[in-house]
Amino acid sequence: MKRRLLTLSTAAVVGALVLTACGGGSGASTGAGGVTTLTFVAADYGSNGDNPSQAYWQDVIKAFEQKNPKVKVDLRVINWNDIDAQVKTMVQNGNQPDVLQTGGYADFAKSGLLYSVPEVLSVSTEGDLIPAMADAGAQDDTRYGIPFVSSARMFLINNALFRKAGLDPRKPPQTWAEVTAAATALKKAGVEVPLGVPLGKEEAQAEAFIWMMGNGGGYQNSSGTYAIDSSANVETFTQLKKWADAGLTEKSPAAVNRTDLTKNFASGKVGMLNGFPGQLAELKGMDVTWTAMPGAHQKSPSTLGVADWVMAFKKGGHKKEIKAFLDFAYGKENTVRFAKTYNLLPVTQSARAALVEDPATKELKPFLEILPTATFYPLSDPTWPGVSAQIKTQIGSALDDPRKGLDALQQAAEQAGR
Repeated sequence: MKRRLLTLSTAAVVGALVLTACGGGSGASTGAGGVTTLTFVAADYGSNGDNPSQAYWQDVIKAFEQKNPKVKVDLRVINWNDIDAQVKTMVQNGNQPDVLQTGGYADFAKSGLLYSVPEVLSVSTEGDLIPAMADAGAQDDTRYGIPFVSSARMFLINNALFRKAGLDPRKPPQTWAEVTAAATALKKAGVEVPLGVPLGKEEAQAEAFIWMMGNGGGYQNSSGTYAIDSSANVETFTQLKKWADAGLTEKSPAAVNRTDLTKNFASGKVGMLNGFPGQLAELKGMDVTWTAMPGAHQKSPSTLGVADWVMAFKKGGHKKEIKAFLDFAYGKENTVRFAKTYNLLPVTQSARAALVEDPATKELKPFLEILPTATFYPLSDPTWPGVSAQIKTQIGSALDDPRKGLDALQQAAEQAGR
């Protein structure tokens, strides 16, 4: 994925929506008859023309307004390519929306612009959020970001290639030593890319983090301080370097993006890869196994979780109306429908349970089961977007010299925090 959850291609298809919706908007207002209008800006998960989010939200809003005739919702759906820049302009001009759904909340929370989650969600709705995700929305022990949709990663193997190499796909590798053995066998069997390790700039920060977690590492330590150059992370990249040097990965992992490798996996050229739910449609009918990520000495206790976020701005002053809308929007029926429409994972326990039991979403079941173990990027740190951008473009070079490469990124992260 990009920084977003989306695996869909994007195109500029909603500019007219932005220009025509409420003239630029400046938060909630109360009009004749005591009707309050909330402005709601949301990202488009159907930017490739399939299932545009405009239609989904219009249905939700219509049903909400029927039950809440004193509240109107002015919707604006913006393409993922444009939403960050446009929202930034709105905020700079003092025209922030009442409710925003996008990729991150930290900067707005740090600036004191947001309501806390308990102010705009009922106890029952907040309590329904999957705990790991709800906690990822906290800054300085106060929750400001409300997870909207999520995704998780699992280890993906091509069963046919495993059998070709004399391996049993029912016994997927759980440790790095077993990954080495399987990749070596796949190489001997003529598999073009035994182990896919995409460290190109598209999503290197995710690939690196997944492998780091398997060795007890990560981007920050338990105190919230950057620890990119930790001994655990150096060990992780030393192992990745060994696989690359042995020809068990694609050539030049730092130059290869995830999108390219997932296409190669679907065409039968890759034996093992870190996968995500968005691949399910592309792999339909293909004999594969989804399993937990292998770790240094045992299967990884955690998986990478990613989420998009909803937040509520204080400027309009209508937290009562915002709470009513968000409680409705986060109802089980709505969250289940959105997850099924876009092949994403829900963020509430009730929706997760419903999808686990739904035969129509059986392919999502492995991801739904592993979702509660998800670990997230340091999303509450306002410096993370900038640090993440540097990681995307530079961490692949750490395969040349793990200590030197990670030290450079650590220094950059520390500088960003000053």
